[in-house]
Amino acid sequence: MKKRIDHMNYLPDMDKIKSDIKDKVIYAMNEYNADKYTENDVLAALEHSSKTVKDFAALLSPAALPYLEKIAQQAQYETKKHFGNSVNMFTPLYISNYCDNYCVYCGFNCRNKIHRAKLNAEEIEKEMQAIAQTGLQEVLILTGESKKMSGVKYIGEACKIARNYFKVVGLEVYPMNIDDYRYIHECGADYVTVFQETYDFEKYETLHLAGHKRIFPYRLETQERALIAGMRGVGFAALLGLADFRKDAFATGMHAYLIQRKYPHAEIAFSCPRLRPIINNDKINPKDVRETQLLQVICAYRLFMPFASITISTRECARFRDNIVNIAATKISAGVDVGIGGHGNGEKKGDEQFEISDGRTVEQIYSTLCQNGLQPVMSDYIYV
Repeated sequence: MKKRIDHMNYLPDMDKIKSDIKDKVIYAMNEYNADKYTENDVLAALEHSSKTVKDFAALLSPAALPYLEKIAQQAQYETKKHFGNSVNMFTPLYISNYCDNYCVYCGFNCRNKIHRAKLNAEEIEKEMQAIAQTGLQEVLILTGESKKMSGVKYIGEACKIARNYFKVVGLEVYPMNIDDYRYIHECGADYVTVFQETYDFEKYETLHLAGHKRIFPYRLETQERALIAGMRGVGFAALLGLADFRKDAFATGMHAYLIQRKYPHAEIAFSCPRLRPIINNDKINPKDVRETQLLQVICAYRLFMPFASITISTRECARFRDNIVNIAATKISAGVDVGIGGHGNGEKKGDEQFEISDGRTVEQIYSTLCQNGLQPVMSDYIYV
C-alpha cells in the first residue's frame, strides 16, 4: 500500500512564507478548553465594550448558552452600529467540479462518482449574464480543487469576464502561491475565501486522504499569501461538525484576529458553514452543531470582531437565514445553484457539491429583506 504524504510538510511547488500566525493559532486552539469557562466569565465578557480573546473564548463556551438571548441582543446592537440595516447580497458561480482531492465529506471529492463538468469561456459569460440580470453586482467564483482542469489562467479568464458584469468578484478555489494570486488579482479578483475545514491537524489528516489539500499548513497560510499578493479581502471558515466545533470556531476567530492585526488594511470576512448531505452520502450532517450552537458561534464572531463581514449560506434553512441577518450576519447568498451551469437557460452540466436548504430566488430574498426592515445592498465597492 502506498504511503500517504505527510500532511504537515509542504510539497516542493508550494510557497512557504515566514509567518508565526499558524503556530499561534494552533497553540491557542490546543490551549482552549471550553468547559473551564464559568457563568462569571460570560457575564464579564458581556460587560466589556471591546471583547478580548478571553471574552471570545467564554462566549463560545457551554457556559454561555443560558445567556444566548443577551449575547444575541448585544450582537444585534454591534451589527446595527457598524452596518446599519444593510445586508449584502451575492451568489456563487461554480464553473468546474473536477477535483484532485479525496476529502471524505465533500461531494466533489475525486473518489465520488458524480457527473463532472467544466464551463468554457462562452458558457461562463452566459452564466454571468444570467446572474447580472437578477440585479446582483457581486459574484463568488468557485471550482473544484484541480489545477489540471481549472488552471490559474482559466480562473483568471473567468475573473476578467466577471469584471465586465460585477463590481465585486470573489474567489473560493484551491489555495495558490503568491505570484498566482497576484496574477488573479490583476485579472479582477477582489477577495479570497478559504475554508480550513478543521484546525485540528490530527483530525484533518483523517479527513483529507489525497491531493494538495492534504497539506494542512499550506492551506492555513492561504489568506496571508493572498494579502501579500494584493487582495483587499480574505474570508475564513471552519466546516462546523467535522471536529470539536467550539475549538474550530475559536481557531477560526483567532486566525482572522491575528491576520487583521498583522494586515490592518485587510477586509475580514467569516463564513459559518455546517455539514450538509452530498451525492452518494446523505448521512453527512452537523451532528452536535445545532441551530442554537450555530447562532452562538455567529454572535461570538460578531462581538469579537465587530467590523467583520459574516456570510450565511444556503446550507441553512430560510427561517434561520431570515432571522440571523437581523442579528449578526451581514451577507446572504441568493438565487443559488451549487451545480455546474445552473444559472443560464441551458441544462445543468455537472453535479452539485452539496444539498442546499434555501433555494429562494434573488427577488424573493430581496423582498423578504425589505419586508423585515433591512436594506439589501448589491455592491459596497466602487472602482474609480
